[in-house]
Amino acid sequence: MQNDERNRSGIVGLLSYVWTEWISTLVVLILLLLTLIIGTGEMIHGQLLRTGERLYGNESIGMQYSFLRVEPTQPDCDRHPDVDALVQTQMKANAADEFADIFGTASESDVRTSVMAGVQQCEEKYLFYDKAKKYLDEHPSIRTYRTIETTFFGIFKFGSENRVLILLLMVLVSAITASVKFHHIGLRAPTTRLDYKVYALFMAIGNGLLTFSVYSQFNSVLNSGVKSTTETLAVYWLWLALFGCVMLISIYQFFKPPAAKEPGSGNIGLALLSVPLYAFMAIITGVAFTFFMDYPMGQGIYLGQLVEFSGIFLNLALFIWAGMLLTQTRVMDLFLGILRPWNLAPETLTWLILIAAAIPTAYTGASGIFVVAAGAIIYKEVWNSGSRRQFALAVSAMSGSLGVVIRPCLLIILISMLDSRHVTSDELFDHGIYVFWLTAFLFLGISLFLAETRFRVASPKVAVPGMLKAFIPVIPYIVLTLLVIAFYKYGLDTQMDEFTAPVVLPIILIVYIMFDRWFADRFSPQAVDAHEQLSIQHEQSSEFMRSHGGHGANRRGFGSSIWFASSETVGHIGALIILMALSASVGGLIERTEIVELLPTHLGNIYISLAFIALLLAIIGMTTDPFGAVILVAATIAPVAYENGIHPIHFWMIVLVAFELGYVSPPVALNHLLTRLSVGDEEVRAADAEAKEKYTNFYYRYERWILPILVLFPALVIVTYAPYILKLFGWYQ
Repeated sequence: MQNDERNRSGIVGLLSYVWTEWISTLVVLILLLLTLIIGTGEMIHGQLLRTGERLYGNESIGMQYSFLRVEPTQPDCDRHPDVDALVQTQMKANAADEFADIFGTASESDVRTSVMAGVQQCEEKYLFYDKAKKYLDEHPSIRTYRTIETTFFGIFKFGSENRVLILLLMVLVSAITASVKFHHIGLRAPTTRLDYKVYALFMAIGNGLLTFSVYSQFNSVLNSGVKSTTETLAVYWLWLALFGCVMLISIYQFFKPPAAKEPGSGNIGLALLSVPLYAFMAIITGVAFTFFMDYPMGQGIYLGQLVEFSGIFLNLALFIWAGMLLTQTRVMDLFLGILRPWNLAPETLTWLILIAAAIPTAYTGASGIFVVAAGAIIYKEVWNSGSRRQFALAVSAMSGSLGVVIRPCLLIILISMLDSRHVTSDELFDHGIYVFWLTAFLFLGISLFLAETRFRVASPKVAVPGMLKAFIPVIPYIVLTLLVIAFYKYGLDTQMDEFTAPVVLPIILIVYIMFDRWFADRFSPQAVDAHEQLSIQHEQSSEFMRSHGGHGANRRGFGSSIWFASSETVGHIGALIILMALSASVGGLIERTEIVELLPTHLGNIYISLAFIALLLAIIGMTTDPFGAVILVAATIAPVAYENGIHPIHFWMIVLVAFELGYVSPPVALNHLLTRLSVGDEEVRAADAEAKEKYTNFYYRYERWILPILVLFPALVIVTYAPYILKLFGWYQ
């Protein structure tokens, strides 16, 4: 009997390994590539048509490539008919038609003219057919080029027509993988047997409620009498497959939990902290909708937000992939190498890192994605500079905060779509740059004020030569970036902006990886060796770099690096997007309970209104993810703000800063959770142990929590009130 149980366990383990390491990675990689094709499809297809016209069009004979995109078919009309017989036949038909005189076709001359026109049209069809056939035979390469062009068009068209299904299939595979690997986002990672059992129990209940909700909605649609499209039915089946599979996986994990990482039975309080946030959201919304509102389909209906904004979430998946591709390059390390010769104090170095990190943050769509992608690398660099581990963790959590207000952040694009009547993305980006610099200088001032060590910087005589030497290995990456952007600009007539960045960025990073694996050692072997030695040093002292680049990443080949990045992407897509989907459900619950309706439309005083709304937005940021929160705010709080006289652009600046404050503040502190996901639980525990051992000062013990709040809270106060205070002095219109 024990042997049978071991065999079953072995089979389950093998199936789990095959699914998480091979099948899910392959499926998601194919879907990501298909999403890239969709994103660039229109650009590329337009260029293929123009190229085909330049190569095969011939104005002198009136031949265009568009005429040759399909094989010419021989006309089915009679090229040499008996005209007299046709005239007589038509005359007999007209004689029996009482309306023939009205249309002027009763006379023989009219009939003959009509027949001759038909003969002429038939002859023209034959002439075109003969000309096209001859032209194709004389230029056989047209058929090859046509096959390439039409095949690409078919893939692009299929992808464009099935964006929603591609997204849901990606989420289905990724969420199942995240469930198998216990990768969903919670306040702490499960470590004891009790943690795993409570985790699995809540996941089973939450996904059971979601399954029931989607099934109720599905039945409602079937019984509505309205014929549903195949795509609509497929959407419901994918949701049912997702939540049903995760529910069954969780039931199995409840009865067969994995081996505990820590000894002891654990306690229920810590076990509850291990439950994924999305499971809590699913249970709360499921119970509220089903048992208190008699609205069991509520969760399923609000999950439709994911479908409605499928383009945004597909771009988000591409950004996550780009973030994981970034971990397989040497770019971050090489750029940071330019700063190392200056031997800057940790606070000054960190300030420069945060400013530089704002650009990739903006290009990866939201703060959380960049934290996952680069948090470990930033942590390593800040810690190396001699800082406290707690400070390094605080910086990693904030690394994505500054860039959410600058171009081309995906979150602002979503805001401009949801509130297009009041704001545009250009207006938000133009004002966001001021918020960016405000937050950056606040961080510099506060971190220097609280620093343990005084300001330091190396002599320029030493630093400048070292910096110039470190800049040499960076040059190829700058050139490669410019070449890719130039290809899109001049080859595909497309600028890199907030709309094309999700497609262009992964291409740039794939080119980086290709260069790293095939040419970097030839260009600058010294830089590669130095990077290898640094990676080895950190792998000996910590485990967190093993899964985020490091020495192992440099030893991987090109294909292995793409595969590894895609494998990491799977878990993050499953964890982040499903959390966003349930955040939309929470937003729907809040909207349906009409709690916001209890808010006074006019608070009487603009300063009270601003304080109240900023506090409310920060609380929302503390408990939900950015994309779900924006959807909720646009539908509920934005109208209240406008009624109280708050300018839409000012309101959304408050929203973005309040959200960033919320993402680093308890009880959820999403960016801290993602930092832990990036850096690793062991490193976070080591940082906490180091702080308790070395410091008695309350601030230094809990610096990773306090410092981001000390920066972002004043930023929120200033952004909220500065325009009105400046107006009092006549300095702002």
